[in-house]
Amino acid sequence: MSRAAKAAAIAWSVAFTGIAVASAAAETQWEKNHPRRTEVNDRLKNQDRRINKELREGEITKGQARELHSQDHAIRQEERTMSKFNNGHITPAEQKSLNQQENAVSREIGK
Repeated sequence: MSRAAKAAAIAWSVAFTGIAVASAAAETQWEKNHPRRTEVNDRLKNQDRRINKELREGEITKGQARELHSQDHAIRQEERTMSKFNNGHITPAEQKSLNQQENAVSREIGK
């Protein structure tokens, strides 16, 4: 690799790292500002992984996975709608309601 190519590769790497760090910092700040939404969304991501794992392992059918993903998507949409009425936040009562819905879906995943 030529000296110019090495310099370009290093410059690209440094630039990419800077973007990644800035992006991670932005997510962290959002999470600090929206802890209830973060918890709800983290649970939805976890359930998504669980559904996909159950499907891969043959524990559920494609139809069942599609239905579970659909239910999770509806919860996510409800979370977004709720946040629009409170400056991007959800209230403790709204979080409780979303958690109860997530609990119901979670129980269906492991059947």
